[in-house]
Amino acid sequence: MFIFPLIYITSFFVAMREVFKGNRQAVLLFLIFGLSTYTTAMSVSFLLGLKDVVPFLQFFKEVLIISTLTLTIINLKQRPRFHIIDYTILAFLLYTFLYALLPVGEQTFVNRLMAFKSTSFFIVVYFTGRLMDLKDVYVNKYFNYIVLLTIAAGAVLLFELVMQRQLQSMTGYADYSYYFFNFEPSGNFGLSWTFESEGGYMRFASFFANPLEHASATLLALAVILALYTRDNNQLNIKVVGLLALGASFLSIIFALSRAPLASYFLVIYVYALLTKRKLITNTVHFFVAVGAAYVIYLFTRFEDQKSGLVEVVMNTIDFSNPSSVGHVVEWVQGIMAMVDSPLGLGLGTSGRVAGSLGENIGGENQFIIIGVQAGIIALSLYLAIYIMFVRLGVKWLPKLKGKERKVCLAVLLFKVGILIPLLTSEAESSSYISYMNWFLSGLLISIIMRPRNVQLQTAINGN
Repeated sequence: MFIFPLIYITSFFVAMREVFKGNRQAVLLFLIFGLSTYTTAMSVSFLLGLKDVVPFLQFFKEVLIISTLTLTIINLKQRPRFHIIDYTILAFLLYTFLYALLPVGEQTFVNRLMAFKSTSFFIVVYFTGRLMDLKDVYVNKYFNYIVLLTIAAGAVLLFELVMQRQLQSMTGYADYSYYFFNFEPSGNFGLSWTFESEGGYMRFASFFANPLEHASATLLALAVILALYTRDNNQLNIKVVGLLALGASFLSIIFALSRAPLASYFLVIYVYALLTKRKLITNTVHFFVAVGAAYVIYLFTRFEDQKSGLVEVVMNTIDFSNPSSVGHVVEWVQGIMAMVDSPLGLGLGTSGRVAGSLGENIGGENQFIIIGVQAGIIALSLYLAIYIMFVRLGVKWLPKLKGKERKVCLAVLLFKVGILIPLLTSEAESSSYISYMNWFLSGLLISIIMRPRNVQLQTAINGN
């Protein structure tokens, strides 16, 4: 198991060395290999008796990002031109920072700062990508790393399936979570309830933090695979390695057993087909949707009084009667009511991961509601505006871009579409791997859009 801390530490020091040598793109090496194994590396380190070292290891990601951004700013050759998204993101940062400084809510200053980092550190990651010049980034290289990572995740998943045992049961995950985050072991497998589904089925996380992160990472992998192997003429030229990664991604999304990402997986494929005008894929999706709807109707009529196994899971998901769905609804209602009662928010640390570790969570199970409960409807509106603008920009610019610029645009657009449903059912920003990769690539996309171009494209830029 020591391989995971080794990967984490090695990727950090290699990336840090390259960044200080001027090779800023090397930060992606750590984001891909280090952050994907982050929780597993931390739990194994704890298992090995390095609990006093773990807190230092935990800050590697912030140290690397801040170092990279600082060096990038110091070495800027010209003042960057800002996009409206840049201003909106900065407004979100400053607004939430006020909530960290002012005594809003009942949380201590330290807890508010922790919640602020959890809520807004993605902006630092965004500007790390935003201020980087795409010509210095080997997009194909790092996208291929994600392809290899996906295959590796599939291989670990196969090991788990053969052993019928989750990797986290061997890495000290439960003890690590309890010691550092006050999350007591729960569920039938001694980990947490997120590692099992209704009916007692195992949910697998491979080497990711949990099945939800595993599923979200699979959505990122799918977006990258489709972007990497799609040519400028919309032809999909996928290679053997790509097919292996695609197969691994499908295996991962199935055995993560997370309903929201599973729906998003097929939504990404459908949106990809629309963007690249692939009627065969869209018609196939329409056919399977129709078959699925017919199957659901059949289940409700044939097994209405005989719910069991997978039939029960499917039917209870549709009618929102299973404990997981009920839990989502309860958390949503609590969060919405809190926002109605306190439109300016209850203060940082009152909802989300930090609040959960303190046992004082209000609302949750929804990234948007978590932001709204803490910092109010103004912060929520800014976050929603950022998200919507990215999707609109991606759709508008995709036909205008070529080569690696187009690959970045397609990957960001597909992932933004794919992560939407998981954002409605979880705190996706709490996953370092998902959040950092999402916002670094998002920043890179705006950097691409704001590059000086010919008059026609410059007019389009100014129009945004």
